[in-house]
Amino acid sequence: MATVDVDGSYLVVRLSPLEKLGSLHGDLRIPLATVTEVRVSEQPWSELRGMRAPGTGLPGVISLCTRRGVGIKDFAAVYRRGPAVVIETDGGGFDRIVLSREDAPEVARRVRRATTLAEANAG
Repeated sequence: MATVDVDGSYLVVRLSPLEKLGSLHGDLRIPLATVTEVRVSEQPWSELRGMRAPGTGLPGVISLCTRRGVGIKDFAAVYRRGPAVVIETDGGGFDRIVLSREDAPEVARRVRRATTLAEANAG
């Protein structure tokens, strides 16, 4: 399961080796300054936009991929049921990152705290 860490001024999504293989992508590094919203979704499948390109997907089971649509580029690591962290960005390489996490509320709190600190240090 993907983990979310803060490394200096970056939000880092670390993928397991199998997630890297399935998503055809490496770890994600997103500048904290580009994070515009962080929330928890109890319905992560409804958060997915666009088409899988490239990656692995089976509706209701797994969406491990980059998702593309007109004007959007998202990343998803969504598994079956359960909560997910949804991270919206503006210029971070992806517009939206959706990650299944059992501890989604705690992860969302940590990311919000890190973005608040980054804003305070920048201003």
